[in-house]
Amino acid sequence: MTTMREKGIHTFYTSFGKISAVKENGVIKAKSIRYARSERFKKPQPIDYVYSHEIPDKTPVCPQNVSPLLDRLIQKTDVEMFVPEESTQFLTVTCPEHFNDDEKLPVIVWIHGGSYEIGCGDLPTSDPSVWVKEQHIIVVSVSYRLGLFGFLGGDEDRPANLGLYDIIAALKWIKKYIRDFGGDPENITLFGQSSGGDAIAHLMISEGVEGLFKRAIIHSAPLGFRNRRQSMSLEFFRKTNGLKDESDPLKMVEGYERFLPSFRKYGLKTSMPFCTQYGYPPLCREEESLEKWKENAVQYDVLIGSNQDETAFYVKTAQKGLYTYLPHSILNKIVRKTTASIYEKPAKIFAENHAAGGGNIYQFTIQSTLKDNYIGASHCVDLPLIFENKEAWKSAELLKDVPWEYIQENGRKLRALWAEFARTGKISEHSERPEILKLRKV
Repeated sequence: MTTMREKGIHTFYTSFGKISAVKENGVIKAKSIRYARSERFKKPQPIDYVYSHEIPDKTPVCPQNVSPLLDRLIQKTDVEMFVPEESTQFLTVTCPEHFNDDEKLPVIVWIHGGSYEIGCGDLPTSDPSVWVKEQHIIVVSVSYRLGLFGFLGGDEDRPANLGLYDIIAALKWIKKYIRDFGGDPENITLFGQSSGGDAIAHLMISEGVEGLFKRAIIHSAPLGFRNRRQSMSLEFFRKTNGLKDESDPLKMVEGYERFLPSFRKYGLKTSMPFCTQYGYPPLCREEESLEKWKENAVQYDVLIGSNQDETAFYVKTAQKGLYTYLPHSILNKIVRKTTASIYEKPAKIFAENHAAGGGNIYQFTIQSTLKDNYIGASHCVDLPLIFENKEAWKSAELLKDVPWEYIQENGRKLRALWAEFARTGKISEHSERPEILKLRKV
């Protein structure tokens, strides 16, 4: 690998082409590199030709609706920063500004959340720059198809799990080319939050991933939503059949929302209408999943866990509806019960099953130690801890009762622990722990 350095610009001359990157804040960021291409409802095809990559003006994202909830709780979406792109196979590589050409740095692959419906890999609220600079690691942030385009299917014309195939294509690209950026292709850890964590759990039992990663960090995966989804998915698939030939992808996204109220009969899982689908490649049947995880356990070191008050994100921040009229004591009971059923108990089953298969696994809980924090350790509160970016998080309602110094202090310790796991697959008993963390080896 050879490089040309200018103020603010870094050029990688890689085995697949010339890559222009931004150099800032002690890191080098090669943004929105295309790792594959796809046609609508087709599997991704790898990029196998040499090309010249320039720094993009806007971030490509899968067509999606803006979420008023996330706008309010996390960060208001600046739509001018993004451009809709149906073939959403892009990744961003963030590496330390100072590294030797012969170094082999640990690689962490970020799989974003968003209920398989919204988001992208490259957001200000998931900027890994501080983590990369502190721990001398590489973070690769992956975007993939979402919603109708990536996570709803049922026949040959509209296959299921295309978003999973996108992530697999990204992992193959990373395995092949990350050495050009100073990364170690033999030390790759997947890190995902919410549906991103759920995707990683299912990649562990997917066909075609052998040797692509060796560790998994799974935050807040809603594994309680993974079972018995077939009837809802099939009904959703059939109702959206009339949208499949719509030329404008944004109209497709607008169109499917009118069907969502009819799915309330399926209970809580209706809140995540898109998901991985068992019984379709690259996944096994649902009844085979636990045994498959046990069989594959020795292949992967795993760190899995959730936040103490996950569902407070939805229950305690509602601006209208039943929750706004209930007393705090009742809301707390709802939060505790739903957090346990959607996140904690399924993670415990997953961890014990992985350990029974001979796998190395740790389980954690992130809690709030602040007395006056009404929302507590809710869904997404772990993100600013890992992705410290004060500017991006400054207006987040999620953190309105949380001093930024609290985020910084606990986040620095948490990032060090998670980087230790990514390097070695272990967390030493002697490593410093943040006060917000409960951690045990299963």
